[in-house]
Amino acid sequence: MLGFLKNLSKSLSTILKSKTLDAESIYSLEEVLYTADFGTETVGKIIKEIEISLKSASGNESNNSLELAEKVIRNQLSGSEALLSFPFEKSPKVLLLIGANGVGKTTTSAKLAYHIKEQGGKVLLSACDTFRAAANEQIKDWSQKLRIELISSQYGADSASVAYDSLEAAKKRNYDLLIIDTAGRLHTKTNLMTELEKLNRVLRKQDPNLSIENWLVIDGSLGSNSIEQAKAFNQVVPIHGLIITKLDGTSRGGSLVGIYNALKIPIYFIGTGEQAKDFQSFTINQYTQALFEKFSS
Repeated sequence: MLGFLKNLSKSLSTILKSKTLDAESIYSLEEVLYTADFGTETVGKIIKEIEISLKSASGNESNNSLELAEKVIRNQLSGSEALLSFPFEKSPKVLLLIGANGVGKTTTSAKLAYHIKEQGGKVLLSACDTFRAAANEQIKDWSQKLRIELISSQYGADSASVAYDSLEAAKKRNYDLLIIDTAGRLHTKTNLMTELEKLNRVLRKQDPNLSIENWLVIDGSLGSNSIEQAKAFNQVVPIHGLIITKLDGTSRGGSLVGIYNALKIPIYFIGTGEQAKDFQSFTINQYTQALFEKFSS
């Protein structure tokens, strides 16, 4: 079971232990969803869909609370799954991991590299977070630990230049995947947000046919704040995928649904801890099964 859903699953089981939903239990469900970081807009949609389903059910139809709640959550996540499958159609594939300060981009870069390496892929890491003094040391530690090659430069170097050199190396050495770890930035910092545009522009100019995507890394424990950050980043560069981090035992779990509901950007992976293996592809089935398995009998 996904550990970060444990508390949410327990709360839902208390509400849904009866076979049907009445006005009181729907109100209780709404409170739990708010507390679990589903977000105001998403909670409204979920409750509305449940109420519509209950009203439209005929006397011969079951309004089993468990089945109805699971169906509604699945509907909210419809289209959210995305799969990074190796081998890629075109190599090197380039992924820029972007996001705000402190969301875990560097650790996620290493985890993603390890994930593809375990599938037999040849991965190159690029240390383009040249704004944070400790960033190089952090990613070097990961690359040595996981035995993944790294291209880096000194603190304060031009990140676009590092990205350019990394792509050249990836091509010459026949790498399958180049993962670019970018600097964390607040969406209110115009100069750093402009740097993202520059990175994309430099790489595209180097190879117009390059398979390049921007993946946004967001902290799942921040709830609605992550949603607002994601919207701001999506206005600067096109976002092709999401990785949601810090979904560990302290997370309330609903932010994942709220984030997708607000952005409609596919979710590739979730991070659930600090180790390299605490990283897995996101699937709707796994999420809903973990959410409802406590009281499925």
